[in-house]
Amino acid sequence: MSIEISPTARVSAQADIEDSTRGTRIVIGDNSMIDSFVKIKPVGGSGDVIIGARSYINSGCVLYSGNGITIGDDVAIAANCVFAPVNHAYEEKDRLIREQRFKPSKGGIIIEDDVWIGAGCILLDGTILRKGCVIGAMSLVRGEIPAYSINAGNPLQMIGQRK
Repeated sequence: MSIEISPTARVSAQADIEDSTRGTRIVIGDNSMIDSFVKIKPVGGSGDVIIGARSYINSGCVLYSGNGITIGDDVAIAANCVFAPVNHAYEEKDRLIREQRFKPSKGGIIIEDDVWIGAGCILLDGTILRKGCVIGAMSLVRGEIPAYSINAGNPLQMIGQRK
C-alpha cells in the first residue's frame, strides 16, 4: 500500500484517497486534516502527493498526483480547490486528445510552509508557492509566487505583501 497517514492526522471518513497502481506515494503528515469530500487521485504521472504537518485541506478539493504535489507545514487550503500538476498533449489534430497522453513535466506543484490558498483556486503544473504567500479565492495559479506576497485573480496579480 502506498498511502501513509500519520497516526495524529485526521482524515474524514468521507474523503476519497485512492491507492496508486503505479507506486505513487500519498503521505499525510502529523496533525494534518483532510476534510470531507476531498479527492486525492493518483493519475497522469508518477509523482507523489506529500502533505506536511499541521496542514488543512478543506472540503471539495481535488488533488491529482500527476507530476507530484508537495505541500509544506502549516498550509491552509480552502474549499473546492483543484491541484492539476499535469499537462495534456493535444497538438496532433489527426489523433484523439486522449491518445496523445501528456506533455513533459513542468516540475509538479510545490507549496512551501505557512501558505494560505483561498476557496476555488486552481493550481497548475509548475506552480511554486513560496513561504508565507497568500492566494485569493478563485485564482488561477502557475509559475513561481514570491514569499509573503498576497496574490489574486486570473491572471494572477500581486496585490500586496504580508507585513
